[in-house]
Amino acid sequence: MSTTTTQTTESVPSTLKVESKHHEGFEQVAEGVSNITFGGDDLAYPYRKPEFKDKYEERKWVLEHTAAAFRYLARFNYQEGASGHISVRDPVDPHTFWINPLGRHFGLMRAKDLVHINEKGEVIGGNKHVVNAAGFQIHSEIHQARPDVNAAVHSHSIYGKAYSAFGKPLEMLNQDSTLFYKSHTVYNTFGGVVFENEEGKRLAKALGDNRCIILQNHGLLTTGSTVDEAAYLFGLMERTCQVQMIADQHPETKILIDEEEATYTAHMIADPESVHAEFAPEYEWELETSNGAFLFKDESYKTDAFW
Repeated sequence: MSTTTTQTTESVPSTLKVESKHHEGFEQVAEGVSNITFGGDDLAYPYRKPEFKDKYEERKWVLEHTAAAFRYLARFNYQEGASGHISVRDPVDPHTFWINPLGRHFGLMRAKDLVHINEKGEVIGGNKHVVNAAGFQIHSEIHQARPDVNAAVHSHSIYGKAYSAFGKPLEMLNQDSTLFYKSHTVYNTFGGVVFENEEGKRLAKALGDNRCIILQNHGLLTTGSTVDEAAYLFGLMERTCQVQMIADQHPETKILIDEEEATYTAHMIADPESVHAEFAPEYEWELETSNGAFLFKDESYKTDAFW
């Protein structure tokens, strides 16, 4: 199994900080530069998550963005029947989370469709509907093991399933792939449909401190500090698997990005805020094309039940 860690300023090798041929001292330069802006005022919503004083208003924001994330997955055909799930930690009660109801098409998802569930698997609010058992086992273990993970995305997308059969991490083939540099791993054991609690624990352990994981013979799973971040990473990882399989058709002429440049690029563009911002155009697309159909129309998000 590949074991890696998320790229941070502290994890940049010291040799790159001092002896980098092309980007000497880049970690200091990066402090004032973001992938989402250069100069000018700070970017406002939707490129950055707002700060909330009211946790119920934050819940509203989180659930609406989660519904948009489902619609994003549907638009690119990342759904497979009733498989796949997105979970988000509840801002009001962080020991609980929200997940999609079993059988609801991703492309029809609304914020009021989401189910509020606790660590025991009990439905406690929202749309009081049944949920995918495998989805609960996977996501509950991840949220318990990783307090920094506020959202997790898993679905049975075509290229994710195909590439997962190789049981190996992605190569640094291009700029976009560097978002996964030293921040993804591979779960090399396929234990069947995740109906058992222990399988969920093993999967969460395999994820470790990483951002994303390739589940061998299964598919992809991505996480984030926001659902926007996790959703964008899922789409990007799916497309990166597709590019990898295309490039692997001509392995003799394939050129990889070297470690120094991969480290530099990941450091500059893979921070959570920048990745979160990458989802903003997708959110705006879903908002515009659906005429806001997935948004709350009332204040039910402040109650125990939406229906």
